[in-house]
Amino acid sequence: MEEVGSVTVADIPSHQQKVGEVLLEVEDLSVDFKTDAGVVKAVQSVSFTLHAGETLAIIGESGSGKSVTAQAIMGIVPSPPGVVNAHAIRFRGQNLADLTEKDRRKVRGQEIAMIFQDPLTSLNPVYSVGKQIGEMFRVHRGASRKEATEAAIELMEQVRIPEARLRVGDYPHQFSGGMRQRVMIAMALSLDPAVLIADEPTTALDVTVQAQIMELLGSLQEEHNMGLILITHDLGVVASVADTVQLMYAGGVVEKAGADDFYEAHAHPYAEGLMRSIPTLIGEDERLIPIEGAPPSLIRLPPGCPFNPRCPYVTDRCRTEKPLLRSIAGYAGLVACHNAEDVRSAKVGGGGGSGE
Repeated sequence: MEEVGSVTVADIPSHQQKVGEVLLEVEDLSVDFKTDAGVVKAVQSVSFTLHAGETLAIIGESGSGKSVTAQAIMGIVPSPPGVVNAHAIRFRGQNLADLTEKDRRKVRGQEIAMIFQDPLTSLNPVYSVGKQIGEMFRVHRGASRKEATEAAIELMEQVRIPEARLRVGDYPHQFSGGMRQRVMIAMALSLDPAVLIADEPTTALDVTVQAQIMELLGSLQEEHNMGLILITHDLGVVASVADTVQLMYAGGVVEKAGADDFYEAHAHPYAEGLMRSIPTLIGEDERLIPIEGAPPSLIRLPPGCPFNPRCPYVTDRCRTEKPLLRSIAGYAGLVACHNAEDVRSAKVGGGGGSGE
């Protein structure tokens, strides 16, 4: 039985692709940052579709383009130096690129909301949490100060902050990390968005609090039938909540599949390396197997496949020809690898990389 951290495939719930309303369609999204050192190709040709009630997990190492993808969807990439290009970013059929900044702001927060990575730096330290949550109602709904405070209390209760009425006037530093994250969730949910983007929502939280935050997000998603984009590097979290997985490396998508298919039958050498580098609770004196090397510079990407300097399956073709996402026999997902069949064969046979 294949192990994923302390989770085995048998423990992973059977996820079914949602057939609800299509909420978000991203087609051929790219983001560059122009710097003195050169052009940073942060995101390259990313595409996906998100349905109502679906959880899409975007995973990969730091610097793979996960957060920048989310920021581009939200329309908050700083320009300059950022340059966003996309064939389309459609929300319920409307291409957001066609909207004025004023109309884009109406979508941001009301229809598509985002939970940022670090709640301590995302919250304003000089305003109470109640004021910051209530500000959403005052700006977007024209609520009075009293109405906004009552709405903030109700949301704090919804995200299970104890004694919300007594704590609505407290400041961010008076809350624990987990409670600050709940405040961020309350702010994101204040206007009942259809799409919620959670960027590393459990970073720097202990395991127990992580589980509580993910359980809270899951229950709120089910209650509101939201589409959820979960950005994370925690494969254990992904295994328990995701419907669809999109793996990014060096700004591009290298594999995408249903969660069950990805964990049981992943076909990219990078995915294989991530799985092997996860500690498990089974076995004695087991050494972790790291992925050799480091991610490439996004200013000077290697020719061919960007993973080729770290890949145990590398061939001459990998060093000259960039692979595109494709289907392979026996796998329901898509993978950008010239040697994906060899990876699958090695997994089935228990062997390692073929090399050259």
